[in-house]
Amino acid sequence: MERREEQSGAAGAGAASALDFTVENVEKALHQLYYDPNIENKNLAQKWLMQAQVSPQAWHFSWQLLQPDKVPEIQYFGASALHIKISRYWSDIPTDQYESLKAQLFTQITRFASGSKIVLTRLCVALASLALSMMPDAWPCAVADMVRLFQAEDSPVDGQGRCLALLELLTVLPEEFQTSRLPQYRKGLVRTSLAVECGAVFPLLEQLLQQPSSPSCVRQKVLKCFSSWVQLEVPLQDCEALIQAAFTALQDSELFDSSVEAIVNAISQPDAQRYVNTLLKLIPLVLGLQEQLRQAVQNGDMETSHGICRIAVALGENHSRALLDQVEHWQSFLALVNMIMFCTGIPGHYPVNETTSSLTLTFWYTLQDDILSFEAEKQAVYQQVYRPVYFQLVDVLLHKAQFPSDEEYGFWSSDEKEQFRIYRVDISDTLMYVYEMLGAELLSNLYDKLGRLLTGSEEPYSWQHTEALLYGFQSIAETIDVNYSDVVPGLIGLIPRISISNVQLADTVMFTIGALSEWLADHPVMINSVLPLVLHALGNPELSVSSVSTLKKICRECKYDLPPYAANIVAVSQDVLMKQIHKTSQCMWLMQALGFLLSALQVEEILKNLHSLISPYIQQLEKLAEEIPNPSNKLAIVHILGLLSNLFTTLDISHHDDDHEGPELRKLPVPQGPNPVGDIVFAIPPTPTCGNVVVVLQQVFQLIQKVLSKWLNDAQVVEAVCAIFEKSVKTLLDDFAPMVPQLCEMLGRMYSTIPQASALDLTRQLVHIFAHEPAHFPPIEALFLLVTSVTLTLFQQAVLALKFPEAPTVKASCGFFTELLPRCGEVESVGKVVQEDGRMLLIAVLEAIGGQASRSLMDCFADILFALNKHCFSLLSMWIKEALQPPGFPSARLSPEQKDTFSQQILRERVNKRRVKEMVKEFTLLCRGLHGTDYTADY
Repeated sequence: MERREEQSGAAGAGAASALDFTVENVEKALHQLYYDPNIENKNLAQKWLMQAQVSPQAWHFSWQLLQPDKVPEIQYFGASALHIKISRYWSDIPTDQYESLKAQLFTQITRFASGSKIVLTRLCVALASLALSMMPDAWPCAVADMVRLFQAEDSPVDGQGRCLALLELLTVLPEEFQTSRLPQYRKGLVRTSLAVECGAVFPLLEQLLQQPSSPSCVRQKVLKCFSSWVQLEVPLQDCEALIQAAFTALQDSELFDSSVEAIVNAISQPDAQRYVNTLLKLIPLVLGLQEQLRQAVQNGDMETSHGICRIAVALGENHSRALLDQVEHWQSFLALVNMIMFCTGIPGHYPVNETTSSLTLTFWYTLQDDILSFEAEKQAVYQQVYRPVYFQLVDVLLHKAQFPSDEEYGFWSSDEKEQFRIYRVDISDTLMYVYEMLGAELLSNLYDKLGRLLTGSEEPYSWQHTEALLYGFQSIAETIDVNYSDVVPGLIGLIPRISISNVQLADTVMFTIGALSEWLADHPVMINSVLPLVLHALGNPELSVSSVSTLKKICRECKYDLPPYAANIVAVSQDVLMKQIHKTSQCMWLMQALGFLLSALQVEEILKNLHSLISPYIQQLEKLAEEIPNPSNKLAIVHILGLLSNLFTTLDISHHDDDHEGPELRKLPVPQGPNPVGDIVFAIPPTPTCGNVVVVLQQVFQLIQKVLSKWLNDAQVVEAVCAIFEKSVKTLLDDFAPMVPQLCEMLGRMYSTIPQASALDLTRQLVHIFAHEPAHFPPIEALFLLVTSVTLTLFQQAVLALKFPEAPTVKASCGFFTELLPRCGEVESVGKVVQEDGRMLLIAVLEAIGGQASRSLMDCFADILFALNKHCFSLLSMWIKEALQPPGFPSARLSPEQKDTFSQQILRERVNKRRVKEMVKEFTLLCRGLHGTDYTADY
């Protein structure tokens, strides 16, 4: 937004000479904007009109566009232009014209009181902006004056019209204040002034709201006006009468929404908690809505139930601590809590039958935090009162989390299903949080219910009930340490007894097992109870995400206890991979799971399983490498390379977890001679155990090179190749060393053919890990020089990156120069480069500050200036004067004096980096013509 305003303002200055901003031309442009079918013409018109609004001529044509003979669209543009000029260019208005401008706006508002409402609103916003700019000194009683002027009987407009116009003006005034760009010190003064002026507003609002003769449209406007003013943090006690009137207005269906908004805004203001007596008076008013709430629920009136729930939650959520502190009123607050519980458990399935229950979830977090924040004695009292409430909450939440019947769920749209999924995640988070209040007793409670459900014979149970209870377990086990829970063994024993006839239930069973994977690692004897279920589920494409992610968790957490099951896991995994049951991402997860699994096996077992796992893909890749490139075999190549890279991500036998590293793992045998991986042997010399992954990589290296010979120009294939080695380097670190020379050579070839980000990322990784070792320095150095040379040939000069539109690129480039410049005295070659090209760097920095780069990046450019000044002072003092000499550089808006001041300020400051940043920010505002405007308020 800020860039667009700057650009349009700059463009407007040039465009004005080409096309005058006259009334006639503005009307033509508006007609083109609204009625021309050509989108390019519309865009051109809009751009021109934006320039017109900020031009000096806008003061003239705005009033003419408001003439009665103009259509509302034209009048609206005139009113908007006035608002923009007043709000953004206030400093351009001479003080002796304030009163005439104010009088003109009052006249226009009075005229439009019986005219177009959208134009009236825009004029009111313009007058509100003028009032905020003049308050408190130039217009000390602005609000009182507005009320007095519109109540005058000599107006040609009827009473109701004047009343509605006044209410519109009073409504937009606080709204304009909230969005205004007033400087901070002015904002404080104006806020104080408005707080005093509410004494002129509230009595009028009370009178209009309680007056039986007030028409519905007036009362609705009163409620909206009140809602606007309370957001100025008006003392809650001053709002009592209006809040009570708003509660009464809830019975009127036409006023219901406006009343809810007003009450919620009044209750929710941060300062309200200071007025405890007023808050206590509000509780009976809220509780008095319960019958209306029940009727709304019974009649399926979602809007009414939603609105009443918002009021109850606003009071409870914002003020639970203040109300809990009033111990003598504990029963009335408990009644409010129970009302919110009713809203949480409102009948129907979210989001199809109701949308209210989700509003209440944050309240339960807040209430729990407030209870647990009390000192021990008071906390114990409230725990006694509220633990039963929270156990009831768990029952309510699990009931709300239940899926509808299969038939009903089948009619839900994909959007409704997604909303329900997110809702269940929110419930899951709440249950996890509630565990802090209820502790282990919560798990026991869930286990007892599940046990009775699965072992009882008195009545048939629904899969939805079982699924919800399991979901509760899963929610807690995912984030809470349940390793010491005495109910988890029983739960693991119950899982095989569940009759799974539904995808949703099966999914939750899988996710629950996954959530208990850490527990299984500590109780490996129980693995056999659940692993068959997981392996069976792998064959079901509908359970793809849940089954694969669960197997991955088990393989990661329990890998040292899985060797007895390894052959079965690998066989089942291979089968589903070959049958292509799962989507690409799940196939990648599955390979990661197998990497974890194989990492804990004996070397012979690793090699045997690698042989069976990789051979089919190697053979397929060999075949694909011979084929003529086409889109179909490209997808297959990228898929296979992805599978290999994900396997190597987790296949690591060089670092075992200390807790599991027994003698049998410390003394793994060393393979001798060629590595026996069947068809892919390339006679590798004896390699220690930790290098088995490298051996496999070396064996596929020639095949990858063969693939690259045909696909070197394809970004996706190159990226997939780089991913294999990038993930392997991360896993193996120093053990990757034997591959460094070959990989450096291949990377150089890849980057020379077509430079790609993936190759650069891998080069960076190699430099970080291996450049410090003398043995690897020559190939790393050669690769680095080649990559640098190719990149410089591509971009011609390094400072070009400072001019890119992408902020991360510019930040990284600035960071590079900030690191490089301090070395100019230590490293001769760096000093030579700075001497030869430093002036070019400075010019690029000044161009950016002058307006070519976003203002959000100015600190980065200030860092370069600071580094130049600190480490290359004599050069900078010469360059900066020369660079700023040409007229119009780096901005046509700068005078020679301003440029000279800036250069002197920069050269004087060699210690305080913060001061340099402030100077650059000031200078860039001058360059952009924004110094002293509202744009600087938050900068």
